[in-house]
Amino acid sequence: MLLTFLIEFEQKSRVFLQTQEEADVAHDISHILRVVKTAKQLAEAEKADLAVVVPAAWLHDCVSLPKNHPNRHLASRMAADKAIEFLVSINYPSEYYKAIHHAICSHSFSANISTDTLEAKIVQDADRLDALGAVGIARCMQVSGALNRTLYSFYDPFCEQREPNDALYSIDHFYNKLFHIVDRLNTPSAQLEGRRRERVMRTFLEQLAYEI
Repeated sequence: MLLTFLIEFEQKSRVFLQTQEEADVAHDISHILRVVKTAKQLAEAEKADLAVVVPAAWLHDCVSLPKNHPNRHLASRMAADKAIEFLVSINYPSEYYKAIHHAICSHSFSANISTDTLEAKIVQDADRLDALGAVGIARCMQVSGALNRTLYSFYDPFCEQREPNDALYSIDHFYNKLFHIVDRLNTPSAQLEGRRRERVMRTFLEQLAYEI
């Protein structure tokens, strides 16, 4: 019963999301689909409630603002509010609204809201894992291109003798934020996957160092 219900919900969510504006190419429907896939895997491993995790993962970026937008820190709250409006419109069971709203609100780095439920931790982990690995590298470059960042510092590409400045350099974002993600993941399953993805990124930097 739950499986059938969620399949119907996911079909409606995909149609709904196609009508929403994307902040940038790194937060497109492909990002949503990856987060949903990872969130389901984590939920199964951690025995979380799919009736909360699945809609929160699908709708976590139904409002998404560019990285340099002054209201970026409010985006997850705005997404949570819009998500509940959508869930009401499709008659999603109301007993899940509060947990879904919290999971969406707390998924964001910039919102700085603590995750108080297992389901919220999983949605946050799934979203953060998408910033790591091969996809994480690609998404970093997509956002950097939109913000007109230089790839790396000519004098110190890997921040060996200076503080990272990811407002200027793409590679600095690895050191300023991405390499700190694994330590902030909530669940054992996410931490295991996060370490694997981080190794991919460090191998990339080793190859970059060789080429430059």
